Amino acid sequence: MQAFTAERTNDKPDELWICEHPPVFTQGLAGREDHLLAPGNIPVVQTNRGGQVTYHGPGQVVAYPLVDLQRAGYYVKEFVHRVEEAVIRTLASFQVTGHRVAGAPGIYVRLDDPFCHAALPQRPQKRSPGEPAPIPDFTGLGKIAALGIKVSRHCTYHGVALNVAMDLQPFQRINPCGYTGLQTVDLSTIGVAVSWDEAAQVLSQKLGATLSP
Repeated sequence: MQAFTAERTNDKPDELWICEHPPVFTQGLAGREDHLLAPGNIPVVQTNRGGQVTYHGPGQVVAYPLVDLQRAGYYVKEFVHRVEEAVIRTLASFQVTGHRVAGAPGIYVRLDDPFCHAALPQRPQKRSPGEPAPIPDFTGLGKIAALGIKVSRHCTYHGVALNVAMDLQPFQRINPCGYTGLQTVDLSTIGVAVSWDEAAQVLSQKLGATLSP
């Protein structure tokens, strides 16, 4: 991704890379060692994306949108919103309601009812000028998709990881995304049986639609 971004020219088409990683913990630029509780035999890789530590492994769809934002005509904040929207639409394809949480990038589901459409009280809302950012509230929620990006020369890389059907135990060895006690879920644990291939195909389609200028 770094090489692709460093070498791409203004006329180079955007790309979307979809993959599945072997077990690995990745640390973002702001990553703190104390969020790695007990990595054990799973390797820890330093990356240059934003955010803290997360886990990648089999049964998780990882999507890397490599987008020229200058050409697309929108900024980083909107890019993040569009990627999250693609995940929300992907989950909706499987009748699951995904939610945003103020102050915490990524997508979350209600643990007691992942299919409930009611808006979260802790959803992002417009703030008054000078009002401090809210402290993320994960009460009753599980994180189903993590997001971390890097922008260089107006071009994005890294991306989003959607948990489909994976071994979730490694998430207990870290503070996911830097949050103590944040529960991580996948589609399987909330009762949705879908293959990796199907989830990857749907997420690819939704990203292609939401990231279009």
